[in-house]
Amino acid sequence: MYNIIINSQTSIKTNIQINGDAFQGDIQDLFLKGSFIKINNNQFHLIYNNQSFNVDLLKLNAEEKSMVLKINNTKFNIQLQDKYDLLLKNLGMDNLSTKKISDIKAPMPGMVLSILVKEGEEVKKGDALIILEAMKMENILKSPSDGLVKKVVANKGKAVEKNEVLIQF
Repeated sequence: MYNIIINSQTSIKTNIQINGDAFQGDIQDLFLKGSFIKINNNQFHLIYNNQSFNVDLLKLNAEEKSMVLKINNTKFNIQLQDKYDLLLKNLGMDNLSTKKISDIKAPMPGMVLSILVKEGEEVKKGDALIILEAMKMENILKSPSDGLVKKVVANKGKAVEKNEVLIQF
């Protein structure tokens, strides 16, 4: 049994089973049965209830059990939860796998070209924080998780050593 969350809003319970090129099972207590053709690793053609659906797998994160699907030109963000995910959520332990960072360190010696955040600023995972020049290349250091900048230790135009703290969270 899986819980499927669509676009961070709609929650659907399902136990769809796949056997070869056919699928069947319940979605929200409605029995479904159909078939599909795998075109390649990211494209499928589904037939259900005499209707045709083109399904493209745009993004897959197996670790987080999430994906982005395009079904007949409409995008859907999908999050899968099994019984263990639901149990962890009920126990309040569902966010243990997220990284808690306390600081950003220089990955190599270099020169701080630009500081893109300020103290007290909220950052999201993947946001650019600092541009560091090393070996005549510009390296953009990004946030590995969501957080709040407590202190900017680095100074623009100053040289830094490997593992020197640049930003504290």
